[in-house]
Amino acid sequence: MKKLLTLNKVILFACASMYFGTGWSLVLFSFPGAPELTPNNYYMQFVPQVQAATQFFTYMTMLMMVCCVIFIIEEWKTSIKWYPIIFLVLVIMATSLTIYFIFEYNEQMAAGITDPAILKSVLKKWMNLNTIRVSIWTLQWLVMGIYFFRADLKLKHA
Repeated sequence: MKKLLTLNKVILFACASMYFGTGWSLVLFSFPGAPELTPNNYYMQFVPQVQAATQFFTYMTMLMMVCCVIFIIEEWKTSIKWYPIIFLVLVIMATSLTIYFIFEYNEQMAAGITDPAILKSVLKKWMNLNTIRVSIWTLQWLVMGIYFFRADLKLKHA
């Protein structure tokens, strides 16, 4: 059972790492190229990738929530319970931001934007919201990293 509970936390950290890496890849490599996007070229550089990521990350987020609940139950009577609770709150925040704000812009871009000014406005709002989401994903990664660091220190001092 202990190995399964450890695997559960490793899966959470792997998922957090995937969000962390995807998010920072956007910020560091995709956002700087956004000014070069036009109504003629943005679709193929944006829409299929976002649609594929959305499909994959939807299932991954569900897995993360299940893993969080297991992690919370495991640690409920300990002082460590705050790590999975904070992590779950961050997952819910990022998911809510995505569903209630970011999806609107994804849909606009998928539908096709022909006006350069509208595209520029939509991309700017999309990038600003994604910068917030990347910050949340970074916090998720840090929560799990700190948890494992703390657990490692505990093992060394036991």
